[in-house]
Amino acid sequence: MPDGWQLLPLRAARLAALGGLPAGAVFPGLPAAAAWWLLDLPGGIAAAVAWLLAGALLGARIGWRRMRRTWWRLDGTGLGLRRDLWWQRDTRVPTSRVQHLDVRRGPLQRRARLATLVVHTAGSRFSAVVLDGLDEADAEHLRDTLARQLDQDADAL
Repeated sequence: MPDGWQLLPLRAARLAALGGLPAGAVFPGLPAAAAWWLLDLPGGIAAAVAWLLAGALLGARIGWRRMRRTWWRLDGTGLGLRRDLWWQRDTRVPTSRVQHLDVRRGPLQRRARLATLVVHTAGSRFSAVVLDGLDEADAEHLRDTLARQLDQDADAL
């Protein structure tokens, strides 16, 4: 994507696919498998297990594509986030609206050298933009750069 937009790292997509496996197995895989088995349809248990596996693979595919279709950009006016899976979403956070910033890392993210940047914005208590799957260095760079821009704006007042 042109104009300085950055794609999330490939390892973020791998981690999202791993997380999508159990979610897809539970829904839609489990209801389909249970219905197949309870209705005594052809194939019995083997077909029910196949439905579970198909659901798990669908969940992994959705997780993978979600991360491979997410871009971010930091410029002089703030942070931009684009997601383009089924519905397109373009989020812009002006630096003037940023209240504070968090970098979070779960155990699997630490292992994959990934992090989640949470940008808390002015407004209601649920106003935050979450960008997960960032490279650790990128997350820290974004946090530090946005914090510096905040400090400069506060000094101007």
